Parts: sequence; structure tokens; C-alpha cells
Amino acid sequence: MSTREVPDPVELAGRFVRAGKTGGDAEAYRRDLATLDRRVLRQRVTDDDAKRAFWLNVYNGFAQALLREDPSLWEKAGLLPTRPIFRDALVTVADHELSLDDIEHGFLRRSKTTWGFGYVPRLRTDSFEKMHRVEEPDPRIHFALNCGAASCPPVAEYTTSGIDEELDRVTASYLHSECDYDEASGVVRVPKLFSWYRGDFGGKPGILAFLRQYDVVPADATPKLAYSDYDWSLKLGAYTDLDV
Repeated sequence: MSTREVPDPVELAGRFVRAGKTGGDAEAYRRDLATLDRRVLRQRVTDDDAKRAFWLNVYNGFAQALLREDPSLWEKAGLLPTRPIFRDALVTVADHELSLDDIEHGFLRRSKTTWGFGYVPRLRTDSFEKMHRVEEPDPRIHFALNCGAASCPPVAEYTTSGIDEELDRVTASYLHSECDYDEASGVVRVPKLFSWYRGDFGGKPGILAFLRQYDVVPADATPKLAYSDYDWSLKLGAYTDLDV
């Protein structure tokens, strides 16, 4: 660990995101995250607000840093057409090697499979995942994670005290940018994320309730769902500021 005083883990991960945006010394924060004392992580990142803020910052910070260093991680490879950036253990937190999939599906989605539409649990979880995953998954994280694709929501820095309002703001912004409700045809076109993770939202009824909550469709509307294509072209540096 560096000689600098290490801050709260959530703040440390937030500084990592900030350094990636401003061109600061991201590598120093990356080293501090890798060598973070597990006791500190366990004792200071305890509730779901802290866990969501911490793992969102870690995911977004590492996705940007890794793809800047090696854009070939974005190329599909292997028996399944997946990208190494997701499946390979390229992230180290508290001396524990993780993949971006581990962070998203293990910690933030509480041990769900990548391909199970939000209904199927992961078959293998270790003690580190069980200790540091959220107790209650929050579907709004899907509008806060940026894996480097052009269709991803922008990268923001999340805080423990502000995470609820911060997730509300990025969710509303992304939905109003990406959704299109046609009252005449009774169809609402929504991001593909709703299809991939439909179980996280409670199926179609839950998706419609979610869209009503964010004023994408009127409170009394029951439109059909259509899913937009996802733009998987690589696009880094999409940051946004949250003034909460």
C-alpha cells in the first residue's frame, strides 16, 4: 500500500473513478484498492448503500482503466462469444482477484447468473462474495454500470450517503434518453437491459411499474414492450457529474 493515508474504501474507489476522468494518478488508487486490508473493507463497507457505492465505483473505474490499457480485451474470444473484459479476473480488491462479472452479478446482483434473465442464481460463490454482496439487489444499478459500450450509461462517482438519490438521477436520465413511448401504437421502446435482466425488475409487470415510476409512461398505461438494439462499439470516457 502506498504511503498516503488510505481513506474510507468507498471514497477510495470514488477517487479512482475521478482520477480516470481527470487524468490523475489512477494507478496509485488502483494499488491501494488491491492491497486494501480486508478487515477495513469488512468493517467499513457494511450496509447496502456502502456496498452499492463501493462496487459501482470499482467496476466503472476498472472497466475504463483496463480498456484504455488494452482495447483488445473488448474483442470476443473463447468458446462462448464473450469478451475477456467481463470474464477474466483482471481486478484485485483486498488481495482478492475478481472479474467484472463477479462484481456485477456476484456483489451487486446478489449472486445471479449472467445469462439467467435475473431468475437463476450463480452455482459457485466463495466466502468473499457472500460477505461483501448486497442483501437486497437494486435494479437501478443497471443504469449506473459502464462496461465501455456505446449504449452504456455514463460513469459517475457514487457516495454512501447519496447513493439512493444518485441512482434515481442516473436512472431517470438514462430512461428519458433511451426510452420512446408511442401512445398511438401502445408500444414503449426500452433499452435491451430490461430484456437481459427482466427478473431483476419483476418481469413485465415490474418493468411497466418501473417505467411508470420514472414517468416514462403514464400511470394508467399498459403498453407493449419493444427492446432497442444495444450498441456494443467501444466508447470510453463517457463521464457525468452528480451534484447531489
